[in-house]
Amino acid sequence: QVQLVESGGGLVQAGGSLRLSCVVSGLPFSDYAMGWYRQAPGKERELILGISWNGANIYEDDSAKGRFTISRDNAKNTVYLQMNSLKPEDTAVYYCAAPKTGTNWANNYWGQGTQVTVSS
Repeated sequence: QVQLVESGGGLVQAGGSLRLSCVVSGLPFSDYAMGWYRQAPGKERELILGISWNGANIYEDDSAKGRFTISRDNAKNTVYLQMNSLKPEDTAVYYCAAPKTGTNWANNYWGQGTQVTVSS
């Protein structure tokens, strides 16, 4: 059974930082690309950052550039999202995801999500 479990969300003031973690089990983690998505209220879920099996960035949304960083530790089956200079518009539920094949982001394994709220 594949499981992705996010943690690290919470309430932070604008300008602050958070680091999200996602621990993965039930699949050979080091063989899989990983990504972080977010879904703000009333909006569609969107991919913000993707990382290859060996740590190369493979996707970066404009909203993440210069502020968010994705990384992974294959020894710990964990992918991270470091978020700096947070803005109120970053408020969303953040999900980690693993494409079931290659980098086909249309078909993912999903975590349950973690809420990030940025106050002004």
